[in-house]
Amino acid sequence: IHFRETSGHDPHPRALTLRNAILRGREPRCSLVRNGNYNAAETATGGEQAFMQQQPPTAEFGIAEARRVLGEVFAPWVQDLKLSIEEFDIAPPADVADWQPGAILRMPFSDRLCRHGGIVCGQALMAFADTAMVIANLAANRGYRPMTTVDQTTHFMRAVTASDVLADARVVRLGRTMSFGRVTLSSATDNKPVAMVSSAFAML
Repeated sequence: IHFRETSGHDPHPRALTLRNAILRGREPRCSLVRNGNYNAAETATGGEQAFMQQQPPTAEFGIAEARRVLGEVFAPWVQDLKLSIEEFDIAPPADVADWQPGAILRMPFSDRLCRHGGIVCGQALMAFADTAMVIANLAANRGYRPMTTVDQTTHFMRAVTASDVLADARVVRLGRTMSFGRVTLSSATDNKPVAMVSSAFAML
């Protein structure tokens, strides 16, 4: 090993420490130390303890983060639906055997969503179900993950008028590249089902 010194200047003190450790047959222990705007290797000698800078642990993904995704990721016309997340189920309760991760969302009633006769249109309901399933996938993945809809099948059961709509979205199976789920749409007024939706998503 060759150490080059510039004429008229002493080598950097850390370089001397490293050189002396090598010449004495000792294995230098290095740690990352933040100094100003850069990281430098600092040798720990004698009884000094090696130090490694660590990132703080990531906070658990919860309903606040899911609401942020709902408000920032979706297209503007989806934002116009004024959807809200009422429940975000990321961890199973102790007394439920057939629990599935998911979320419950609300779509407020608006005349702009109604076709002739004051009935909430099917297009709004399908968009609502698709969005709710994305949020359910956030719960199943315990965080945000890019995804895209592969299939969605909707069975309309009854009309809904002058009422908010609730979506109970659940992930039935989550794989490495695919997710399968179901959504039950119901009227917030009487809790009767409006539509049943099954869907498949590709995890990107």
